[in-house]
Amino acid sequence: MEQMVDFQLGGDPRARRIVVAMSGGVDSSVVAALAHATGAETIGVTLQLYDHGEAVGRAGACCAGRDIRDARAVCDRLGIAHYVFDHEDSFRTQVVDRFADEYLAGRTPIPCVQCNMGPKFTDLLKLARDLGADCLATGHYVRRVEGMSGGGGGGGAQLHRGADPARDQSYFLFATTQGQLDFLRFPLGALPKSRVREIAAELGLGVAAKPDSQDICFVPDGDYAGLVKKLRPESDTRGDIVDLSGVKLGEHRGLIHYTVGQRRGLEIGGSPEPLYVVRLEPETKRVVVGPRTALAVEAARLTGMNVLGPLDGPLFAKVRSMAKPVPAHMVGDRLVFDAPEYGVSPGQAAVLYDGDRVLGGGWIAETEAARIAA
Repeated sequence: MEQMVDFQLGGDPRARRIVVAMSGGVDSSVVAALAHATGAETIGVTLQLYDHGEAVGRAGACCAGRDIRDARAVCDRLGIAHYVFDHEDSFRTQVVDRFADEYLAGRTPIPCVQCNMGPKFTDLLKLARDLGADCLATGHYVRRVEGMSGGGGGGGAQLHRGADPARDQSYFLFATTQGQLDFLRFPLGALPKSRVREIAAELGLGVAAKPDSQDICFVPDGDYAGLVKKLRPESDTRGDIVDLSGVKLGEHRGLIHYTVGQRRGLEIGGSPEPLYVVRLEPETKRVVVGPRTALAVEAARLTGMNVLGPLDGPLFAKVRSMAKPVPAHMVGDRLVFDAPEYGVSPGQAAVLYDGDRVLGGGWIAETEAARIAA
């Protein structure tokens, strides 16, 4: 394996201990191989979070039984230690239950961020420190840049986008604190996914061709509403679909089946123009729909802010994982867009950037409609 990665630990790597968060996929497996190649003592750690993927017999759900076996097989191949810790209770409380409750409240949750904030980083970082590690390495496609003098934000490590735009995961890591970032390492941030698979194949790792997970790990069949209904039976409550003036246009089968910006599946007809979900009202159980112009937002109030850099100037904001960053600026706790933005949904995250650098972000609590001329 020619690929060598600097884990930014300084000194003789043979005197270092690296703990690697291993999900059983190709990314974290290659991280373990890269860490081992430095000469550092390397330990693989897997959190048993949710075994739903095993229960339904489908591959691609991280943290299921098969994935733990794959992680252990990689560690055996590399000749490094591997430990499994049961954190199902923590995962259920911090991620799964919150996922269901957010849907009930009419918001669109991002469980992957909650998982990173809780079990993956908080719990894993504690485990890594308890094991005497010098750092915790993960397979996320982001870059950790050593602190630079000037430009604000102090001299601590900075979080930057992954070099491969198609794989960048910085949106999901906006809540990483400065303290966590100083201890974390992301050795895949400068590599394209194709090279990662090549490394795995060169090393003869059995996961080299393993498919990436496409769904939320605890909903491997993609039926989010079905899971929420199972966890919260009271969520299966019908209500009215109304227009912006409150006129009833039809009925819906439960708020959990709808998200802001949704167009398909409304099952209402007779409108001269396409209608979109503008907002969800859990108090009245109404789905409010309107034309696309009604989705335009001029500002959003953010809560739970995590700050990694200066927010007092022009910046770019990304309000969905697949959205393009758009020019904006912060005024207190308000994110104000330079031009009306669409698809801004309560419950999602707004992540703030200066070029490739992540300045931080927060949770979208509520939005302010833009004034669009008819």
